[in-house]
Amino acid sequence: MSPAAAGPRFSLGTWCGWVVVFGLAVTPIVGWLVPMGFATVLGFLGLLALPAIRVRDEQRPTAVLLLLLLIWAAMSTAWSPYHPSKPGNNTALKLAAQLPLYWAVICAGWRAEPRLKTLGLKVLAWGAALFGVLLFIEFATDVQVYDYLHIHYLGPIRHDISQAHIAHSSFVLAVIWPLALAAAVKTRITPWVAVPAVAGLLAAAVRFGADAPVLAVLLALMVGFAAWCWPRATPRALAGLGVVYLLAAPAVVWAVRATGRYGAIQDAIPLSWSERMGFWSHTVDWIRNHPLRGWGLDASRMFGPGIVLHPHDDALQLWLELGLVGVLLAAGVWWTTVSRLARPERDIGAVAVTASASVYLLFGALNFGVWQEWWLALGALIAAVAALMGPEPEPSRAST
Repeated sequence: MSPAAAGPRFSLGTWCGWVVVFGLAVTPIVGWLVPMGFATVLGFLGLLALPAIRVRDEQRPTAVLLLLLLIWAAMSTAWSPYHPSKPGNNTALKLAAQLPLYWAVICAGWRAEPRLKTLGLKVLAWGAALFGVLLFIEFATDVQVYDYLHIHYLGPIRHDISQAHIAHSSFVLAVIWPLALAAAVKTRITPWVAVPAVAGLLAAAVRFGADAPVLAVLLALMVGFAAWCWPRATPRALAGLGVVYLLAAPAVVWAVRATGRYGAIQDAIPLSWSERMGFWSHTVDWIRNHPLRGWGLDASRMFGPGIVLHPHDDALQLWLELGLVGVLLAAGVWWTTVSRLARPERDIGAVAVTASASVYLLFGALNFGVWQEWWLALGALIAAVAALMGPEPEPSRAST
């Protein structure tokens, strides 16, 4: 390749590298103060990274499935009982924008210049440690720092809401910390930077009543250990487990109800979990009516008070809104994405991404709505870091 031909590629690699470095640099602050802001951050990064967008041969199955899922979701608005009052409430429009923008961020991770890939990983490692320290300070001061910043720059806020916001932040760090640990190992930073990250998220989660991040740390350790011991089998097993979860979630709820113990279990567990079980039970009843096509995008917003906003389970929400067609497409996306993490030999980057993917699956099954912009943006951030850690594949004929 001539210097003239190499010049533009170097320029694009430099640009992509700085775009990703900037995104990782602001991650701890956004995750601490405004987790919902990840949608804005990733959207902005995607605009900057649009020149890098491409679809490689090995990415084509995932890209096609995502596009088909977007088309089916948009079509389903024709029969959905939910009618957005303004463009900002139109999930189909937002998904149509997010798909190319978030894909561009992932491409930027692939195409970043090697030295900036290394810088980005260092920023991620130290940033996660800073994130953990910030959460530990909130734990120690009972969110006084967050309260002060919010009151002086945004407006009054109830103390219990501040506590809930910091608990929410612990979810973000629970997803990120395995990636930060791998980044530290790959860039020869001490792996001990993961300690303040884990300590901070656990302290905040326990004090402010978030159970799932605590479970997530244990899950990430177990999955990470399995991926280290069995680098080929573990990602494929996780991919298969995700597919089974997506397909079988309604059947599991029906089976537990058939035992006659569903109500007793619901009465015996803490209120937040009991409410989820209530949402799930109502959801499977509504799924029966339209199991193939679903009720339409965002239909779960219309089934209150039995369901509040969404079922708090991604699989059930997909079944309810997009039916079997949407579930099969989503399962295909999960399989083609996660199974590609299988390696013939140990790779710390693939181990970390597999662990983070397991946490993402856990939180999707228990906590968040499948279409929440910030949640999808966090998933795109995981994929971008995975691209940053991996070697750039040879360009395909179709993308050159």
